Amino acid sequence: MKECLVVGKVGAGKTLFVLNFAAYLGLARIKINVEYPSGQVLYRQYSIEAARRQLVGNNPHTTKALQSIILEIPVTKGVRRCIISDSSGLIDHIHKDAGIRQAIAQTLGAIRRADLILHVVDTSQIGVSDAPSALGEVDYQVAQFAQMRGGYLILANKIDLPNTNLGLQKLHLELPGHKITPISAMTGHGFKEVRAFVRRHL
Repeated sequence: MKECLVVGKVGAGKTLFVLNFAAYLGLARIKINVEYPSGQVLYRQYSIEAARRQLVGNNPHTTKALQSIILEIPVTKGVRRCIISDSSGLIDHIHKDAGIRQAIAQTLGAIRRADLILHVVDTSQIGVSDAPSALGEVDYQVAQFAQMRGGYLILANKIDLPNTNLGLQKLHLELPGHKITPISAMTGHGFKEVRAFVRRHL
């Protein structure tokens, strides 16, 4: 079964996207496989609403482990299954907390082995600042590495917020040649296009 990894900087909206995308595909309840950097694996079950309350937060590094869900993607004849994995938020500096450093290292390792990569970028932040500062070095590095592998899509998130049209224009200028899909993890805008992308690569 192929793995679709969701990556991005802290606060980009990765966890909310994963949960709402699962809901978009028809899941009311989810079983999450939580793989900690230490190797410990736990299984948790939630309703989508409970998962939003418990797993989505405003504090940095709410996600400290790979959190994976099995999804069924409709195709012409039936469905295809894949694993979608949420990951710890990336940063441009070395974090002082050892646990967070391990979680980020786990994310970087997952990038190397994933079959598909969905790279979530906060378009609203790019709209109110210069693109290089809003993206950060880590976003450029992920884009450069992942594009060479194929199966890579940038999700320009928070398109429902102000300043995102300008942010989207800047993003296209900063990352020419990359496939970019505007989405809102909150409202589900662009999920149809994301589903089509994932389906093509399964």
